[in-house]
Amino acid sequence: MNQTKPLSPEILLHISSLLNVPLSSLVATITLLDEGGTVPFIARYRKEATGALDEVKIRDIEEKLAYFRELVSRRETILASISEQQKLTDELRQKIESTLDKGELEDLYLPYRPKRRTKATIARDRGLEPLAEYLWTQQAAAQTLLEFAATFIDEEKEVKTIGEALEGARHIVAERIAETAEVRKALRQLLNDEGVIVSRKVTDAVDVQEKFKMYYEYREPVKAIPSHRMLAIRRGEAESVLYFLIEVDPLRATGILRRQILRAEGDWTTQLELAIEDSWSRLLSSSIQSELRVELKKRSDLDAIQVFRDNLNNLLLAAPAGPISVLGIDPGLRTGCKVAVVDETGKFLAHDVIYPHTGQTAKANQTLAQLVRQHHVRAIAIGNGTASRETDAFVRDFLAEQSLTEIFKVMVSESGASIYSASDVARQEFPDLDLTVRGAISIARRLQDPLSELVKVDPKSIGVGQYQHDVDQRQLQQSLEATIETCVNKVGVDLNTSSWTLLRYVAGITERMALNIVQFRDEHGRFTSRAQLKKVAGVGAKTFEQAAGFLRIRGGTQPLDSTAVHPESYELVEQIAATVGAPIQEIIANPQLLDHVDRSKFSVGGFTFNDILEELRKPGRDPRDTFVAPVFHEGVREFADVQPEMVLEGVVTNVTKFGAFVDIGVHQDGLVHISELSNRYIKDPNEAVKAGQIVKVKVLSADVVTKRIALSMKALMVPSGRPVEANPKSRAPAPGGRVRPKPQAAPQLSLDEKLAALSTRWKVQ
Repeated sequence: MNQTKPLSPEILLHISSLLNVPLSSLVATITLLDEGGTVPFIARYRKEATGALDEVKIRDIEEKLAYFRELVSRRETILASISEQQKLTDELRQKIESTLDKGELEDLYLPYRPKRRTKATIARDRGLEPLAEYLWTQQAAAQTLLEFAATFIDEEKEVKTIGEALEGARHIVAERIAETAEVRKALRQLLNDEGVIVSRKVTDAVDVQEKFKMYYEYREPVKAIPSHRMLAIRRGEAESVLYFLIEVDPLRATGILRRQILRAEGDWTTQLELAIEDSWSRLLSSSIQSELRVELKKRSDLDAIQVFRDNLNNLLLAAPAGPISVLGIDPGLRTGCKVAVVDETGKFLAHDVIYPHTGQTAKANQTLAQLVRQHHVRAIAIGNGTASRETDAFVRDFLAEQSLTEIFKVMVSESGASIYSASDVARQEFPDLDLTVRGAISIARRLQDPLSELVKVDPKSIGVGQYQHDVDQRQLQQSLEATIETCVNKVGVDLNTSSWTLLRYVAGITERMALNIVQFRDEHGRFTSRAQLKKVAGVGAKTFEQAAGFLRIRGGTQPLDSTAVHPESYELVEQIAATVGAPIQEIIANPQLLDHVDRSKFSVGGFTFNDILEELRKPGRDPRDTFVAPVFHEGVREFADVQPEMVLEGVVTNVTKFGAFVDIGVHQDGLVHISELSNRYIKDPNEAVKAGQIVKVKVLSADVVTKRIALSMKALMVPSGRPVEANPKSRAPAPGGRVRPKPQAAPQLSLDEKLAALSTRWKVQ
């Protein structure tokens, strides 16, 4: 159990207000997290305590909890430091203890933080602090300012004139202004509200592909610039092509300082105005700009990470083809196509290499036919890399010649497959196989169950991120791990067939425990009940509590082990079965028996009771969609085949803040800019599409020089404004084949039309 010091009521109320969560739900969730509860477990099995908060809210609470505990710890350190300096007043203590923002906390500490030697510290060493205090307090005295300043002339301290004395005093005042928390807060707000990002090309910088041409002379308000443009500018700066700064009207800034600092007219006014100008130009301008640059980076990182999370979530939850035997092909031209077969459980059976593109078609047909029939293959998965369309055509002809109408073929994304092939995980699974064979196995398994296979790959290698290498890598990794955990536990994991790479994402199970589970399974055979999990080394009562509900056992001794009903509720299900007058197995087979269960007879919360009834009605239901395969245009295989006005079917591979990328089967994804995603205004591309979705697109332009394809979905909308999708019923891969749309002839263009298409300006925003 976490023994962390509890947060104050003020902070709890603040979090409750920030997240719009009832205080009782917040406190209960924090207690469960501190007791070692995982987010998936709390969201699924502790709804009565949390008020049915979902995983998003619980993760938000977890994040805020960490933030404010760090703030409290830092606050204690700061109070101790200032107290040691004997400068901690009651007023300062109250300010420090009442702030709920880390930035403001550091602002309050700034005047007391140990610092390097500055102009102000030199002036203090020369004894000019009282003169600076005279300027700061702005109260008339018996002496005039000049008379008072004259008393500080001291040759030994290197203060030779009244002017030098006043200059030193101004340096102290300028630093004090720059370290005033209220001043810094006001200036940060000014730059946020009125600042302008200005980027320019570095003189003599080389940008061969002109990736950053849009930003050579670019301006956009700080408050309006989207994350992808901010990240693009930062990348240009990192590659020494661009530099950027944040501009703001200096008169607006110094005006704020005058209102904050000048309280009364006197002979000090001119000196304070000089100190204000100095403080802004020498200290505050660069300091506040640096802070805002960091804040913009954080803001952009959060947006980019959220884009990545959304895409990864959709990709991991892509519809599985299911437990069927699959032949996977990693296409190649000269080096041949690597072929691997896996059975219904994903177990590797056989592999070979065929050369259908180098004049050995007959032999390739023979090899393929032998593998298909020997292993009862029901689907062929083809990687979408080099030679994929040529291989797709070969397989299509092969299936037709062999009259194998019960087998369907599918193009599968192979992003990250090569990374997996060379990984430690792949070497552990297949130590005696070549990298290319491992890749073919991965392609086959991705068709069967994308989730189970993709968890083996570093998510940053899957290709669905936006500027993923530019964002905070630790934060990105944590966020992606949380997304994988959510997806895995949402679907559930078969305890008897899953790899340790999948098991490690089950709530409460560590990588070591996952390895121990697989070892136990290898030594003792199949698990016949969830209770057996307790016999695995390292799996204690808490781990069992967290994990059991997300693990499935098919055909075990306890029928509820194949459902999402938690073992802690088995007794309740038995009571329900008793009132129905039927055994649990019969209830699962005939869920209509539950229609007349009297809820009032059971002393359990409504959320839990309803979840149990729902699960018994659809036991072990997979939340993912029904599998549907895209059908690429038969006449469009290479970039040169893509022509404006063509309407094609494709798969959304990546969704960014500026649009969506769609694979139309030519080795180069096309971009549907956000302005072309819908015939209504949308702020976020996720409102229109998601990664993995099959859509129809219209080609706007195809630039062979830059290899950029511009697509549109605006003209292909159903009345509701949703993108047109192929009818799943007409295209679902099933025995007997599937309906394929008639190939569409490429339009014949005149030379002028072709030149116009090539010169179409590519939208990079």
